[in-house]
Amino acid sequence: MAFSTLPLSYCTNVHPGRTVDEVVDGLVEHTATVRQQLNSPMAAGLWLSRGVASELLKTESELERLGQTLWQHDLVCYTLNAFPYGDFHSERVKEQVYLPDWASTDRMKYTCDCAKILAKLIPETAEGSISTVPLGGNMNSGGRDFYATCCHNLIETAKFLKDLHDKTGRMIRLAIEPEPMCQLSFTAETTVPIFHMLFEMAEALGCLETVQTFIGLCFDVCHQAVVFEDVAESIELVVSNGIRINKVHITNAVELEEPHNNPAGLAALCDFVEPRYLHQTYGKMPDGRVLYRPDLLTEDINRLPPDKFLQADTWRVHFHVPVFADTLGPLNTTRRDLKAALRKIQTLDYAPHLEVETYTWPVMPDSGVEQQSLADQITQELESAYRLLSDLS
Repeated sequence: MAFSTLPLSYCTNVHPGRTVDEVVDGLVEHTATVRQQLNSPMAAGLWLSRGVASELLKTESELERLGQTLWQHDLVCYTLNAFPYGDFHSERVKEQVYLPDWASTDRMKYTCDCAKILAKLIPETAEGSISTVPLGGNMNSGGRDFYATCCHNLIETAKFLKDLHDKTGRMIRLAIEPEPMCQLSFTAETTVPIFHMLFEMAEALGCLETVQTFIGLCFDVCHQAVVFEDVAESIELVVSNGIRINKVHITNAVELEEPHNNPAGLAALCDFVEPRYLHQTYGKMPDGRVLYRPDLLTEDINRLPPDKFLQADTWRVHFHVPVFADTLGPLNTTRRDLKAALRKIQTLDYAPHLEVETYTWPVMPDSGVEQQSLADQITQELESAYRLLSDLS
């Protein structure tokens, strides 16, 4: 099947959006500029924090203003990012981005509120999707009944989405986004078994079809490349286990080859150390094992042998870098994995939503990245993504 015919989306979590005013200002200042510069249609993949979602639902005029802003600038919105619940642009986000997790009713209520909003924004002929946290982060204590509680809340969310569809005709699917060092991370070891648990619970409650219809994955290519998965095999495994891929994040990770013998690469990687976001770092060892560090830290990079992690053949870092880049100075990116994932996605008998999600522009080091305005950088990303999709078609 061909790729989605909907306009390519770019995720607006790259812009601060603590209030409705900030969301609208970001659309006018940045997103509209990108749309003017781009020779192709474009969608705004809105990130709506808990506070913004509440503000939009509290006052109908605010939601109308958001919809009018999209329309005035020739933008559509068919997908939301409901992963960061709070301030995604605070000085330190790190592991807090996974809270509240899916064991919390706060996460469920927030997600359902986002679905109510999206139902008012999506074009009549389009389906909607909402990406969300991978249940939770491993570094945050989940509690004894964590998985069962998460599954219960996901089932209730699926029922809500079905009821929303029945009442409004709007089909909105949830897209759980696996990420390194989270409850959903490795496809075979965590994602598939946990979905089996979810499906078994749903079947026991007589709502398996509802859950399989409305609950699926957001496949972020950067995330699965970081943990050294064969992304095409991962996609095949997901689909063969009855898990629907509702959304694909077109993303690249940073790669450093032979860290023990690459001083220029290590020096360049030091520039990617920053205090806001979590940059899980994985190393592929000569014997095939995959080791990891919870974050990209300068002291780890500069540590000398006999540190085993330094002896890895390759490091990969969860730092979203431009999708148009194969290299960043002496560093590589995982763009080849992105191409492999998209080739596999194209073979599915349905068309997941496609979104560029490089939220790290505000913390991106200068080295290897041409000095441009943020709008110019995002435009270049989308142009590159469109060319990539065209080349694969």
